[in-house]
This record gives sequence, structure tokens and C-alpha cells, in this order.
Amino acid sequence: MKDKKKSRKRPANVFLALDFFVWMKLLQRHRFQLGLRRIPLGIAITFVTMAGTLARWLEQAIYGRRVSKTEIKEPPVFIIGHWRSGTTLLHELLGMDSRHVCPTTYECFFSNHFLLTERFLKPLLNCLVPARRVQDNMAMDLDLPQEDEIALGFLGAPSPYMNMAFPNRLREYEDCYDLEQLAPQEVQRWKRIFLSFLKRITYARSGRLIIKSPTHTFRIKVLLSMFPDARFVHIVRDPYRVFQSTMHMWRSVFLAYGLQTPDFAGLEDSVFETFNRMYEKLGETKGLIAPAHFYELRYEELVKDPVDQMRRLYGHLSLGDFEANLLPELNSYLAKTALYKTNQYDMTPELRDKIAGRCKKVIKRYNYPALEERAREQA
Repeated sequence: MKDKKKSRKRPANVFLALDFFVWMKLLQRHRFQLGLRRIPLGIAITFVTMAGTLARWLEQAIYGRRVSKTEIKEPPVFIIGHWRSGTTLLHELLGMDSRHVCPTTYECFFSNHFLLTERFLKPLLNCLVPARRVQDNMAMDLDLPQEDEIALGFLGAPSPYMNMAFPNRLREYEDCYDLEQLAPQEVQRWKRIFLSFLKRITYARSGRLIIKSPTHTFRIKVLLSMFPDARFVHIVRDPYRVFQSTMHMWRSVFLAYGLQTPDFAGLEDSVFETFNRMYEKLGETKGLIAPAHFYELRYEELVKDPVDQMRRLYGHLSLGDFEANLLPELNSYLAKTALYKTNQYDMTPELRDKIAGRCKKVIKRYNYPALEERAREQA
């Protein structure tokens, strides 16, 4: 019999997991401009989010006092870098260490009430989760590590990911990348929501938090104000590949989860501008991190020799005994995923030249050769 999970063409809409009041604010901000075909979905989201918010209140009543007393004892590790640079892969690799705690897909998508509902709701929802992510070939599962930016947006923190709902207004949430651009009270609200989420994760499972989100690349100063001894791992990848893959990612996500038919107007410019702003901000703020707490690696080198790269990472950040805590699980994982293939994209000469021009500072900073040079090297 054909696997129904693998045959699903469209995943369940992520906005079903929103807080009801966040959903209402989202609709008001966009003047209820749902696409005609998405109106039934919008009605469904309204009723489902009501139930989710009731669950949030109940969770708060049961667990709130205990969560508020929870301490985050070890400095978190933040994985940063542009989308499609290998942050997900690195998150999963670090998550294999049993001493580490990564927010899971269930905890992030059901961030309002996961402490209350995970035990009984997660098994029921597994059938709604596609085997692979909509933007690439990587496995999708409610227990796999997930980026916390999703949780923060669903909890009502300022987040650029809310543009997934109304993708035809791409500029609506641009100020939510760099939190220093927000009003002080908004930054404090973001910190409060973020800390509360991390405490709930820590209450559920003790260990060093491994947090991954490309958006945090903009937020080093804010994160250090919360966790002065935090570790940061920056992964960088060939900008030519990153741009194409990022365009594919946003197109896929907008089609899968958008509440209006996306026209993709201005998407290319937005991707280029966000890319350059991210690396400008990283250049401005990474000097705030103690050298022993910052590690940078290349995706290409991680894929080529993951054991050596992870050993170096552990040593630089003093994460403990690599051989005992990660190597056995890492070897097992590598044996299972040896046949994994990344998406491949054709590149026209026009696009190649455009990327070379608009991303030239980053290409030069990280010494990524032009495609022509790479072709000559491989000949």
C-alpha cells in the first residue's frame, strides 16, 4: 500500500497552530485580505486557534509557576547563518549529543501549549506531517530539531516569518529581522517571549540548549544581552547556491502556507537585500562575541568531512568529549544518510552575473571563487 504520509501533496497549514489573538492581529494588519480560495481555511484557522488558546491558558494554569522558576544553567549555543547555508544540518548534528536539547518541530509549531498537549496530540498529528520539507529533500518529523523563530512568531513576538501568511506584502515585517530597529518596548516583549519559550523547553528536557535560526544572525547584540556567555556557530555556503536555494525555499513556503495566491513580486530583490543586510550586521556585531565562543565553518567542508568539522567545533567551543558524546551517533547518522541528495538548479549566465554583482562583498569576504574559476579548477 502506498505510504499516505509520503503521498501528501500539501502539508497542513502552519497557521492552524497560531494563538487566536495573534491570528486576529495578523488579519487586522492585512485587512482580512485572504485569497478567495483560502477563506474556508481562514475560518478553520479561527476556530482551531480558539481551541489552541484555551489550551495555552490551561497550560499556564498548570505549569506556569514551575516554568517561571526554571533556570537555564548552561549558556545556549546559537547556530546562525543565511537560509539554505546548512543551519538545519548543523542543528541536527549537534542535537545528536544526548546532553543537548533542541526545540522540536512539535514544540515550535505548537509553542502555545506543547507542555500540555504533546503526549496525546503529537501521535494524532504525525499523519499530517509530510515525509519531506516542502523546500528541500530533508526529512520532516515532529521530533526533529526545528528553528525557534517559528515558535516566536506563533507566540506573538515580532517575527519576519509572519509574511508567510500574506506573501504579497514582503516588506511588511522587514524591521523584525534586526530587533535593534524596533521600539525598546517591542524588544523587551521579544525578550520576554523568547525567554519564556526557552524556559518551557528547559522545563520539559534539561540540557544545553541548541538554538538555530537564520534570523538570529541579525540579533547577536540582543542575544548577548540575555546570555553573555552564549556560544555562536556561523555556517557559510557558496552564495551562488544559497541564492538559488533561498528563492526556491520562499516560493515553496508561500505556495504551501500562504493565505493568498503569491505573485512573488519583488521576491528576488528582497532576497538579495536581506542577504546583504544580514552579512553587514554580522560583520558589525560578531566582534562582540568572545573569540572562544564563536566558531565559523563552511557548509562545503562540513559535508565533505563532517567528523573532522564537528570535532573542531567541539574543541573550539569547549562542548565536551566529542568522541564519547557525539561520534557514535554521528557515524550512525552518516551511514543512514549517505544517499541524500541536495536540490540542483540550473543557472543562466544572466543570473550568475547578477549574483556575482549583488553578492560580491560576501563572495570576496569568504573567498568563494566565481563559477568560471570553479569550473576551471574542476577541469
